[in-house]
Amino acid sequence: MTRKKGTFTHISSLFDKYQLDDKGGHITREFQDFGYRLAVQLDDLKHKSLYMKLAKTTDRSLLEKALSFVSDANARSKAKLFMWKVQELRKK
Repeated sequence: MTRKKGTFTHISSLFDKYQLDDKGGHITREFQDFGYRLAVQLDDLKHKSLYMKLAKTTDRSLLEKALSFVSDANARSKAKLFMWKVQELRKK
């Protein structure tokens, strides 16, 4: 692609030299990002949509308390312990 002096290039050609990784998912809201980060921290990416829904419908401070509890514990399944703690905090 040679360019003559004084000529314009198409705007679509500006990004030709850049390669973007498109993994198919789109995070457009803050709660989706928080839910995804929860799934990563709990090593449970298989159920990331569950955590996104929790982030949307559940009080953020409650989720952060449960995550703090799980991060301090040495559990085999962080995800199960997290869900148990969320349930316990909701009862209070």
